[in-house]
Order: sequence, then C-alpha cells, then structure tokens
Amino acid sequence: MASTEIETVSSSADKAKLAAVALCVLLGFVGFYWLKAQGAWVQWAVLLVAIGVALGIGATATPGQRLIAFGRDAIKEVKKVVWPTRKEATQMTAYVFAFVAVMALFLWLTDKLLEWVLYGLILGWR
Repeated sequence: MASTEIETVSSSADKAKLAAVALCVLLGFVGFYWLKAQGAWVQWAVLLVAIGVALGIGATATPGQRLIAFGRDAIKEVKKVVWPTRKEATQMTAYVFAFVAVMALFLWLTDKLLEWVLYGLILGWR
C-alpha cells in the first residue's frame, strides 16, 4: 500500500512569507506595465528587482529552504553521473543511425512484399 504525503505550509509565518512573495511578483508585473512610458530599462529593472525581492523572501520560508536543499542534492547527484567520452558518444550515435537505416530498409521491404502479395497475387490489380 502506497502512502501519499501531502505537504502543506504549516506556520502562519510561512504563509505570510509566501503571500509576500506573491504580492512582490504581482507588484513587479503591475510596475512593469504601469511604467511603460518610462522606457524598457526602467520596466525591466522594476520587474527584476521585484522578482529578486520575492526570491529573497521565498528563500527564508520553509518551502523555499526545502527547494534550495533539493537543488543542492540534485547538483550533487548530477556530479556523480559518469558522462560518456566523445568517442563513446560518437560510437553510440553511429549505432543508432545504423539501426535506424536497417529498420527503415526492413520496413520498406516488408511494405513492398505485402503490397505485392495483396495487390499483385490476391487482388490482381497490377
């Protein structure tokens, strides 16, 4: 029996922080469109500052800390991966292309054989 865990924000401080994150992002977008007359640099600066503040606030909340820990763990796991060398990657690519060519030839021959049997021998359309 599989157990499903539902994670919820438990403390009111975390809820307030996540609400502040949403408000910062919303204000960033409102500021972006409201400051249209000021120019693109000002628009993007306001939006990026708002998103930066939102990220800073979100990083202090428990869900944000869990996300950061997950990212660190993911980076550690990616560093453990043994990547193929250039020679191995080239060989595997050649094997895939050869397999695709052989399968294409096989399927074409099968199609032509079935076409000959059905239309030529059975139905006599040719």
